[in-house]
Amino acid sequence: MTRRYWNINLEEMMQAGVHFGHGTRKWNPRMSPYISAKRKGIHITNLTRTARFLSEACDLVFDAASKGKQFLIVGTKTKAADSVARAAIRARCHYVNKKWLGGMLTNWSTTETRLHKFRDLRLEQKAGRLACLPKRDAAMLKRQLSRLQTYLGGIKYMTGLPDIVIIVDQQEEYTALRECITLGIPTICLIDTNCDPDLADISIPANDDAIASIRLILTKLVFAICEGRSSYIRNP
Repeated sequence: MTRRYWNINLEEMMQAGVHFGHGTRKWNPRMSPYISAKRKGIHITNLTRTARFLSEACDLVFDAASKGKQFLIVGTKTKAADSVARAAIRARCHYVNKKWLGGMLTNWSTTETRLHKFRDLRLEQKAGRLACLPKRDAAMLKRQLSRLQTYLGGIKYMTGLPDIVIIVDQQEEYTALRECITLGIPTICLIDTNCDPDLADISIPANDDAIASIRLILTKLVFAICEGRSSYIRNP
């Protein structure tokens, strides 16, 4: 794996609140090696370890992007949704930021069928054919299209299983994580002090509740992906 310098700054992480964990009563003992202190009933994450694992994750996605690999970013809770979409669009990644539909990866044939239906309806709408249908039929198809856009809009160009999945909140996206584990898809997971650090291939200990923390971690990963993609374009 390529080792590069990713400008991961501890002070910057502190300002973003990356080090704030959950309350001491709400924690997973397996996170003990990643916790440096307790403060006012809250666990404090060891940012040196965060920086180490974030750097490893950046190395991994850079190498994968430089080989033309495809990424999926998953983060469906309200605080993460906008950051996930922006990061994914910037790095030309697929994303899910509304709701994870069970079997989205493990039952890929069904997901693929839904995507084909979604693409067909989009084409029908763009061509103006929906407007030619009876009002009741057109309204039904528009509702279907809206629902598909909500849940599959971020993966509408995905033609196969992703090579790497980046998960913003392990607890919230546990179903997605289990599907990746079942299929053997490498995962990078942002984990708070109430998570299990042993489930993902690379776990990044960080605050998964603060928008600034989520945005900072995603920004570093996206920069590494973009750098890798540039390398891939220069050296096809």
